[in-house]
Amino acid sequence: MPQTHRRMKNPLLASLLLAMLPSVSVHAADAKAPLTIDEALKASAEQHRPVLVDFQAVWCYSCYYMASHVLNGPEWGAVQRKAIVVEADADSPDGQTWMKKLNASFLPSYVVLDEHGNELGRISAEQPREKFYPKVNAILATGNTLDGLKQKALKGSDDDIASVLDAYQARSEGNEGLDWFAALPTARQQNARKNSRTVVALDQLTLIKALAAKDNAAVVASAQKVLAQDIGCQRPYVLDNLLDATDKLPATERKALLATQRKPLDTYVSTQVLVAKPACADQRSAVLTSAELDETLGDQAAATALLDRAITQTRQRLGSNLASDRNLADNLRIYLIRAKRTAELDDYQRKLIAAYPDDYVYAYRYGRSLVDTGKPADALPYLAQAADKAYGANRLAVALQRVKALKALHRDDEARKLADGVLETNGPWFPKQAEALKAALKA
Repeated sequence: MPQTHRRMKNPLLASLLLAMLPSVSVHAADAKAPLTIDEALKASAEQHRPVLVDFQAVWCYSCYYMASHVLNGPEWGAVQRKAIVVEADADSPDGQTWMKKLNASFLPSYVVLDEHGNELGRISAEQPREKFYPKVNAILATGNTLDGLKQKALKGSDDDIASVLDAYQARSEGNEGLDWFAALPTARQQNARKNSRTVVALDQLTLIKALAAKDNAAVVASAQKVLAQDIGCQRPYVLDNLLDATDKLPATERKALLATQRKPLDTYVSTQVLVAKPACADQRSAVLTSAELDETLGDQAAATALLDRAITQTRQRLGSNLASDRNLADNLRIYLIRAKRTAELDDYQRKLIAAYPDDYVYAYRYGRSLVDTGKPADALPYLAQAADKAYGANRLAVALQRVKALKALHRDDEARKLADGVLETNGPWFPKQAEALKAALKA
């Protein structure tokens, strides 16, 4: 049930909005690894190995988590020997095409395909090691296609029915999942509803259906049902749906409705998130959702205290080496932004640029922030640094900020020359970003 920006809840939409780093690269045991998903499928037919597509993006903090904590070590090496692993950037034409084809709306997503491009199974969003490897190894061993799961469910147990519903949830296919369940014999439905996994899955599919229909009243009703259950690390995502759906309600009514969520969320954050060994891979979403809930309820002091606590703990875990854990390092950046600790953030962004010198994204973000705060001359060196490393759609994103900075400094001829060069080489591939750059020239 993910959304965007506050946390990476609908990363496919976020990828279209942010348009960063189009590329497709490959990790595989074979030194001559294919460079695209189609090439990987051809290799699959020759090698008789499935293809594991790792959909990611350079701005995806959940992808940082997986790279730092999960996709390494002997277990990952074993996966690479079993499958042809392709790292597909969600912002590239190839990545976007396949994400739409597979209806993959989360980042990161791990989709296993056979040689014909048929899905054998998927894992959506970040996962701790102890959950990721049993799941991916089971898919690689058995090929849990949705059709196969449905056939098994017709003859099997209530847990098999829940597995089908979970698969529909991973695909964000609420209507299809609910329709499939409704077509089961009545007796099977009644028995399945005694299984807590089935109950949660049905409520989550109902929420997905309401979100797709943009029916806020239905979102509120179904989100409350889901939140009343033990949903573990899904809690901040569902609460985020509830916050969004209640945004237009009268303030008093909204506060009364949301107040019941504060205690369970506080418990969740204190016991599973801001602890020495977090149980949930995504700590950022919990912190940001909790801060938003506090502010919505009118308790700014609680929101500030929570953000201060998250900043302190993240700094302690990181130490002085920002390159040791990019997920934590990026979390700290977002916490400082959310807490409006501007002076600290300014210094920290420069440290991030130094910690990741081969990456365009931090130089770009810092340059963009300087443009936004009326410091175009200061921004230009950082944007030039980013331009040296950006390509594809990202070249257009960086060029847009450089044009804004140059125009603010009344260097219109330089702005036009820069834009013309980028539009000629990259504009045809990314028309939406190209139009934004052209509009900035005319502004």
